[in-house]
Amino acid sequence: MAKVVRLLAVLLPLLPAALMAPAAAQPAQPAPPSWTGSWETAPSGTTAALPGAAFRNVVHLSVGGTAVRVRLSNRLGTRPLRLGAVTVALRGAAGPAALPGTLRTATFHGAPEVTVPPGADTVSDAVPLPVPPAADLLVTVYTPDDSGPATYHRTALQTSYLAPAGAGRAADEDGTAYTLTASRWYYVTGVDVRGPAAGSVVAFGDSLTDGNGSTPDTNRRWPDRLAQRLRGHRLGVLNAGIAGNRLLRDGTGPSALARLDADALDRAGARALVVFEGINDIKGTPQAYDPAAYADAYRTLVARAHARGIPVVGVTLTPYGGYPAWTPAGEEVRLRVNAFIRTGGAFDAVADADAAVRDPADPTRILPAYDPGDHLHFNDAGMAAVADTVHHALIDPHHAVAVAPHLSDGFTTPQTTG
Repeated sequence: MAKVVRLLAVLLPLLPAALMAPAAAQPAQPAPPSWTGSWETAPSGTTAALPGAAFRNVVHLSVGGTAVRVRLSNRLGTRPLRLGAVTVALRGAAGPAALPGTLRTATFHGAPEVTVPPGADTVSDAVPLPVPPAADLLVTVYTPDDSGPATYHRTALQTSYLAPAGAGRAADEDGTAYTLTASRWYYVTGVDVRGPAAGSVVAFGDSLTDGNGSTPDTNRRWPDRLAQRLRGHRLGVLNAGIAGNRLLRDGTGPSALARLDADALDRAGARALVVFEGINDIKGTPQAYDPAAYADAYRTLVARAHARGIPVVGVTLTPYGGYPAWTPAGEEVRLRVNAFIRTGGAFDAVADADAAVRDPADPTRILPAYDPGDHLHFNDAGMAAVADTVHHALIDPHHAVAVAPHLSDGFTTPQTTG
């Protein structure tokens, strides 16, 4: 009970006044809508620039609003990045075509072009475009020059589109110029919405969060499934997973500790952080076999989030028996790290994904029904099981260590499918 009281003290000041006021109380004037993150991807590396091309990125929003703004990144670039045009539009039925009448030009301090310094991000001005929850948004970026290595997210699991001769094509509603497809997101790293959302949950992790193993072009990563479950609570979900990322050192992308602010704590409307990271440190090269190092890193992550008033859910590390890098020594580390996550007192709540997906007949392995075949990642059913576990830790008022049991007051948990 004392833990729940402490968690309420952390989270209650962050909730909109409308959620906290008694039913009979009415504010004198409604507060202006705030910005909330609706979609995110974390920069994971660079690839060669394509001067003169227009990249039409397809991104799937979690919550809706009356306006959007886009986040674009040259964080991993080495030269100034000139963005010659950026547009946003609701996607048509399929492919690269925009829904007629929805294409808008994004500006930056009122200008249609912007140059982003190396190592930096930029955010557009507000774009008046009503977007519904769970909408596909087209974010088109035209790069006229060779700006050096292009910051991108490698494992998109989403087909996007490319117009090799991109001059003037960012404003195309039809998709005929977008003759090539891409399985990566280029430059775009976030979409914020202005509207009634109560905030967002940041899913912070590695390939298990990035979505490896789930069906491409279907939005069945566990953060997507969590977004479905939280929609009735007006909470968005941001996916800050990077395949190959590590907790203790740089791997694919900067380490969890190095990227925490940019990819999680600094995101608009962040209300809770879910940390599901560490298995790559156990199975990677070099292997990290000191459980105390994991405990120290988790405590540091939590302390930095708490300094922003953001509670943290820790997710237990899931089995990987049968994966080529599995070893008995690594399994022992995983079990000891999980014991800390469950009982070490560092986290505000625990989502026991290990218990949810392991095979009772062989707890070193994932249940066959959740295994896409590599014995490490999750198929669509496994992703849904993880989402259910995280959702329970975040919302269920009967859960002993629920981060936000009060968020269920006055709301109905939405029906989910699949």
